Amino acid sequence: MKKFLMLMVLIGTSININAQTDTRVITTAVPFLLVSGDARASSMGDMGVATSPDAFSQYWNAAKYNFLESKTGVGISYTPYLSQLVNDIKILNANYYRKLNDRSAFGIGLKYFGLGEIDLSDRNGQYTGTVSPNEFAIDASYALKLSNTFSMAVTMRFINSDLKLGTGNDDASAAQSFAVDLSGYYESEEIDFKDFQGKLRLGYNIQNLGPKMKYYKSDEGDFLPTNLRLGAGFDFILDDYNNVGITLETNKLLVPTPPVRDVNGVIVEGQDDNVNWMSGIFQSFSDAPGGMSEELKEFQWSIGTEYTYLDAFSLRAGYFHESEIKGKRKYITVGAGFKYNYMIIDMSYIFSTGALRSPLDNTMRFSLTFNIDDFAKGGVGDEDKK
Repeated sequence: MKKFLMLMVLIGTSININAQTDTRVITTAVPFLLVSGDARASSMGDMGVATSPDAFSQYWNAAKYNFLESKTGVGISYTPYLSQLVNDIKILNANYYRKLNDRSAFGIGLKYFGLGEIDLSDRNGQYTGTVSPNEFAIDASYALKLSNTFSMAVTMRFINSDLKLGTGNDDASAAQSFAVDLSGYYESEEIDFKDFQGKLRLGYNIQNLGPKMKYYKSDEGDFLPTNLRLGAGFDFILDDYNNVGITLETNKLLVPTPPVRDVNGVIVEGQDDNVNWMSGIFQSFSDAPGGMSEELKEFQWSIGTEYTYLDAFSLRAGYFHESEIKGKRKYITVGAGFKYNYMIIDMSYIFSTGALRSPLDNTMRFSLTFNIDDFAKGGVGDEDKK
């Protein structure tokens, strides 16, 4: 039973579950890298490339670190996975950032996906041991502010995927790879309107640029979940106490679309997807068997909003949409955040609205952020000084 659950996880974490024959979902290795790792982003439709910066910007857009008021912070998040079925599968996320000066910052992060314990047996059903498959990624980023309103960042990532179950196939092994993120973030100065002030936010991130993961020496390897994120948002600063932010985001896998093959394996529609990772990035914009209409359906989109009172309390909501032929995921998200002295507590909840339920459906997620600057001052923040 546990083996079956693990297979469900390997499929369910990706953006590619579907049993219907008229779908062409895109599969990749280590899909856990695309699972939202913090409660704030999760409560706004799984977005973060253009939202206001926080400690978890390492994953979404490390260029945002330069726009944080706090110089140093830590973010920790815990996400139970398939919690409706098991209780030992989880995603852990931890980030640390530090601003070196007004123009530069660095961050480090860890993302761990534990698939719980799996009991193994031989052909006769005799117990042969227990394994704990897992995947993790360790990354480091550097962000440079090129102007008062624009910053860029580079993130380097090491990825390890150990899913070997001791099947007796000596060719199988843990897979490793390296990847790079290239991101940018724009945040305007405050704009004066008649009844309020506003602030424009723009962001992009090209994630997981790197070579394929190889689980077998004789295998061609599987693509990393190379992904393009684009986002735009606007903050309505109503007064000194109330702020409302609205953000739109879209993302697309930069991985070849599987072609349509006949019974003999000959391609009848689309292009050969057995290419190297660099060629796959460029091919991903024009290889869908259904032409441009299908290419457009490979773009997922989400919308999120956040109301903040005095930087101490937040209410959030969002919606995520994916095409029927590319995964069917559709869900509503809600959440809230509370700040107490140097600590911020965020939580989120997901309601699936599409035909396919999310593996995180009806799951409460929590994140903790520690403002080390405020902690060093005895928990006194800028708003308390006022």
